[in-house]
Amino acid sequence: MIVRRLGPDDWRVWREVRLASLADAPYAYGSTLAREREFDEATWRARLAPDNGMTAVAVSGPDTVGAIGAYTPGTGQVQLIAAWVAPTLRGQGVGDALVAEVLAWAREHGHDRVELRVADGNDAARKLFLRNGFSPTGEREPLESDPTVGTEYLVRTLS
Repeated sequence: MIVRRLGPDDWRVWREVRLASLADAPYAYGSTLAREREFDEATWRARLAPDNGMTAVAVSGPDTVGAIGAYTPGTGQVQLIAAWVAPTLRGQGVGDALVAEVLAWAREHGHDRVELRVADGNDAARKLFLRNGFSPTGEREPLESDPTVGTEYLVRTLS
């Protein structure tokens, strides 16, 4: 398995894995499969523009088996987003490798911390992030795609 960063020309790869993640785990994301199915090529390409952050995928043989992203909203802090691993490869280190890629990208760009939100009930993802040095902040916020679901903020300081 390898992890590789994507650029705008990889929009088809990103579209495929992003739609697969939304179909597999709709409870985990602030967006929806129906919404993102409607995106055109320009939207997918824009999401992969380097000035928007970083997106990476995990590839095993011919298959894209995981994805993750990072961006810096107006706060300047790095937000880890869109983490997903194909169900057949969960528990095999794919998620850890993807998180490591976000942490490496954040360090490369001079950031000192990475934040994320994890949806209530997404215990496997929460364990992944805790195992990789993230800590709960005590802050909570509703999930955009389903405000009845809460999310918890986690943070990791980089050294």
